[in-house]
Amino acid sequence: MDEAVKEANLSLKEGGIPIGAVLVYENKIIGRGHNRRVQNNSAILHAEMDALENAGRLTSDVYKNCELYTTLSPCIMCSGAVLLYKIKKVVIGENKTFLGAEDLLIKNGVAVEVLNDERCVKMMKEFIENNPKLWNEDIGE
Repeated sequence: MDEAVKEANLSLKEGGIPIGAVLVYENKIIGRGHNRRVQNNSAILHAEMDALENAGRLTSDVYKNCELYTTLSPCIMCSGAVLLYKIKKVVIGENKTFLGAEDLLIKNGVAVEVLNDERCVKMMKEFIENNPKLWNEDIGE
């Protein structure tokens, strides 16, 4: 989770939304990313999608043995990517500021672990308070 938090901080420093993610295979980070919607003027570059993109093209055997660490509960788009590639586990930094599609993941056999890491909660609360319009855009409100 520490590396996902670093990615979230990097996004914040770049003027973006402070959400970070890392994709882990055999205890090694193979993809890392952060929300780049603002930085890249993108409709889809959430942190989880960025981490998957940066991991590159992988075989299904690799995806099936990966864990995704993300600082915030994943939205339905990012959860859909987890399901598409059959990623076995998602570790979530926090779900207090935003509850994504965790139920969808669980119903489809993905192990979900929520840490409610105070660093993640604090970062998102401050961001949402200071940038409500941008936050609502990011979550489709």
